[in-house]
Amino acid sequence: MTPTLLGILTLCAYLTSSVLLLKNREQKVISYTVVYPAWLGLCGHLFFIALAVMQTNRFNFSLFSTASMVSALVALLLLLASLTKPVEKLGIAIFPLAAIMLGLDMCFPEKLRSLQTYSWEMGTHVLSSVIAFSLLNIAALQAVLLAIQERQLKNHQPKKFILRLPALQTMESLLFQMLAMGLVFLSVSLVSGVAFIDDLFAQHLAHKTVLSIIAWLIFSALLLGRLRYGWRGQTAIRWTIAGFILLLLAYFGSKLVLEIILQRT
Repeated sequence: MTPTLLGILTLCAYLTSSVLLLKNREQKVISYTVVYPAWLGLCGHLFFIALAVMQTNRFNFSLFSTASMVSALVALLLLLASLTKPVEKLGIAIFPLAAIMLGLDMCFPEKLRSLQTYSWEMGTHVLSSVIAFSLLNIAALQAVLLAIQERQLKNHQPKKFILRLPALQTMESLLFQMLAMGLVFLSVSLVSGVAFIDDLFAQHLAHKTVLSIIAWLIFSALLLGRLRYGWRGQTAIRWTIAGFILLLLAYFGSKLVLEIILQRT
């Protein structure tokens, strides 16, 4: 099977699951069979990435390739979480996003940009960074959904989709669980960066480092506030989204400017 055909089949699987979730969004309990196509899409996505790695003997860390890998990991984490938690409805946003990122990777193949080292130290830093971003991505989507749910319930005009979501307390609990897991991996990323990268505040890394540290402080303060002061609701939603935006700028801001706008590596 060619990579192009595999990619097309993967896109179809992701979108099929998205449509099924959308059609069943107003049901209180969604049959898990609607995410089976997403599992197939994820397998195809991972296989597509593996083929690219085997062809070049290395990972490509260019913008669209990295975005594709991150979206695949986000989809994987969501599917694993959905085995025990009622979060499958987030797939309405995540599965199309994964399809778009894969499509961009297929349509705009970029010059290979790989890491200069394959040491376990750098591997730890990169892997923990990607996992942290992926978990906090899901947390940000959860926060957006929680904001919509809270607003409609306060206005006493909840739509059927909102009424079929878990209770606010359950949604908030899931949000803070995602934040806690994401913070653990973000901490590993920062610690490994300080320990293993020679100049973490070099010109091309300074903004990423500073933004990541600020995001870490925001998430840490939010979790501490939850434990000590019971922070919840709009406070949790606003700071979760703010922290994720900082990470989004840190992880992909420089890639967008350097690779797309300035055409530099």
